[in-house]
Amino acid sequence: MNGRGLDRDGTIAREGALDRVPAAFVPVVDAARAHIAETFDGTRLHSAYLYGSIPRGTATPGVSDLDLQLALHDEPTEADRADARAIEATLDRAYPQIDGVGILLTSRRVLLSDIERHDAGFFLACLCTPLLGNDLAEQLPRYRPTALLARETNGDLALVLPRWRAKAAEAATDADRRTLSRGVGRRIVRTGFTLIMPRWGGWTSDLDRSAELFGRYYPERAEQMHIAASVGRAPSSGPAVLGMLIDDLGPWLAAQYAAVHGEKLPRP
Repeated sequence: MNGRGLDRDGTIAREGALDRVPAAFVPVVDAARAHIAETFDGTRLHSAYLYGSIPRGTATPGVSDLDLQLALHDEPTEADRADARAIEATLDRAYPQIDGVGILLTSRRVLLSDIERHDAGFFLACLCTPLLGNDLAEQLPRYRPTALLARETNGDLALVLPRWRAKAAEAATDADRRTLSRGVGRRIVRTGFTLIMPRWGGWTSDLDRSAELFGRYYPERAEQMHIAASVGRAPSSGPAVLGMLIDDLGPWLAAQYAAVHGEKLPRP
């Protein structure tokens, strides 16, 4: 893999691996695997994956969260979601080295569908590390840092902004604002990076690296993007920071994205 996150054939390399998991997080990953296998039997679970800083090897104890993607044979049910929430709570209580657990539930059909080929499919094939079951990436193509990938992966920021504004208005505590700011910061940085991804010609999921690369192309917005990256790693409860991200940087970025790459294809 070269310095742009590409294999020798120019396709995006899978960014994580189980042998990159930092020692402090190995017990967490082992426990996650055991809980998932015990809770979701083979009639429900096709495969399970890690993603985020833990399989990339960049996680920080006490700061990083544990991110998991489960591919189910069928569409997720409320029972599936309840079981996932129970696993999240159990792991979060047991392991102080993680700051929260998030489990995504998606059907095998959706992950392999044509409309998700450059969104959920790309996410699984390039950003997820196999943990249990047969790897669905074997049924997906190799991806390149193209404008199509940029559009389909992050071309819907404009649709997300109203939801963020509503959540910001409803946030009653510092904890609520910190939780929201982490998600907003990460999404803003990832959208900023994929805006410039085809021009840069590579891939990274590192927040600071993404913000630095974005700043090369949009220096007038570089400081704001670095703040977004900082908040994505260490959440802020400050209303002014949330306001800047949601009401200033976010709308500008959504408009710029639509002008450069177009809008993401609508989902059913």
